[in-house]
Amino acid sequence: MGIQRQLCFLASLLLVIHAAPISQPSDKDKTIAKDYLRNFYNLKRLSNSAAFRPGESNDTMSERLKEMQRFFGLTVTGKLNNETLTVMKKSRCGVPDVAAYSTFADTPRWKTNTLTYRIVNYTPDMTKAEVDKSIDRALQVWAKVTPLKFTRIIKGTADIMISFAKKDHGDGMTFDGPKGILAHAFAPGSGIGGDAHFDDDESFTFRSPKGHVLFLVAAHEFGHSLGLYHSNVVGALMYPTYTFTDPDRSPLSSDDIEGIQSLYGPPTSPPLPPPQPPAPPLDCQNLVWDAVTTFRGETVFFKDSFVWRSSSSRRAARRQINSLWPNAPDSVDAAYEDPAQDKLFLFKGQQVWAFNGQNLEPGYPKPLSSFGLPASVTKIDAAVHNMNKGKTLLFFDSYYYRYDERERNLDQGYPKQVGDAFAGFTGEVTAAHITNNNIYLFSGKNLFEFSITNGRLLRLLNSDYFQVC
Repeated sequence: MGIQRQLCFLASLLLVIHAAPISQPSDKDKTIAKDYLRNFYNLKRLSNSAAFRPGESNDTMSERLKEMQRFFGLTVTGKLNNETLTVMKKSRCGVPDVAAYSTFADTPRWKTNTLTYRIVNYTPDMTKAEVDKSIDRALQVWAKVTPLKFTRIIKGTADIMISFAKKDHGDGMTFDGPKGILAHAFAPGSGIGGDAHFDDDESFTFRSPKGHVLFLVAAHEFGHSLGLYHSNVVGALMYPTYTFTDPDRSPLSSDDIEGIQSLYGPPTSPPLPPPQPPAPPLDCQNLVWDAVTTFRGETVFFKDSFVWRSSSSRRAARRQINSLWPNAPDSVDAAYEDPAQDKLFLFKGQQVWAFNGQNLEPGYPKPLSSFGLPASVTKIDAAVHNMNKGKTLLFFDSYYYRYDERERNLDQGYPKQVGDAFAGFTGEVTAAHITNNNIYLFSGKNLFEFSITNGRLLRLLNSDYFQVC
């Protein structure tokens, strides 16, 4: 194995300022510049008298300054100026920016396209679910443009071990406290190779620009874990400095994609699924839905092994559940979406599945007890999520529980009788749906429309009210 190289993400935003030279650099500025160039641009140790004098050898500060200025796209003067010093004072990592000074003996890459990862610990800045999702999404950024597949493990040693640490954390590369180095990662290889460490003295966020978005930081670090150098292309994910971008969009540039595909190639086309037999006709007027929920702006209806997706711009069409969610059960008892987590939950029997898009979340399916439900609850008949309150109602027989998505536990005082909260409802809830500030409870072929605001029964409808098929 070649010598491993410690790779890390820089925590700075470039400021465009006047590049005028500093006529008399202070001793502190000289020290900052010399240390910076020694660490990142191979400056050899010189006496103080050798600083910034023209006509020195290639090992002088002037030559290294030019190299640093070229890399960051600054005005190349070879002199210490405000523009250059501002960049130097920004927090960053210990890896050289110039490839010629890297410690890679060759082009590093994993010899397999199937890699494992493990989250060893968590930052207190975010919930565990937010960290899990940020890490998964960061890896999927690279998986979508390569043949690479990432599988999470809960214990043991993974190819990519992910941890949060402070100061000296045992890898020889000490973190520097708040507003400094964000993270570092190691090139592919055995031992510490591929591992990514995040400085827990920094402030990480799920999506807020007030702090550092973990998804963006991790996506950059995992580029290093897969073997990429820093890029000098402004706007590339692998550019050394951190810049906030919309976390709902892929942060990859063409430069990033070209780089990673030079190591692993483009993604392979998945095999075509076998043709599905024609679905039997359905009596839509007498249809009893198994479950109804929203999914990324659409309304989704479940019946047996089929699903309908309906929206204002899309006419509902019947498809197999497994064609949308390959790891889902072949039929469901209940379903709901939590947009804040960007997760879809499907229930069947005593288990629950959670999906982000079409991808099954790590660790699922889980037992119903993961919601804190007692063993007496053997299935969920219906579920519905109130996005405004962050609460989910879970219906079982003639009762319902209320689950707090943020606190991740059941609210006190439950279960309650359905009829106590929804006066006028009869039967058992077989499906539930919220839209237009109303909650709709299905009971077989009947549909009860209630006001979310006051719980008053507004109308009694038929189950085909939404005219899905």
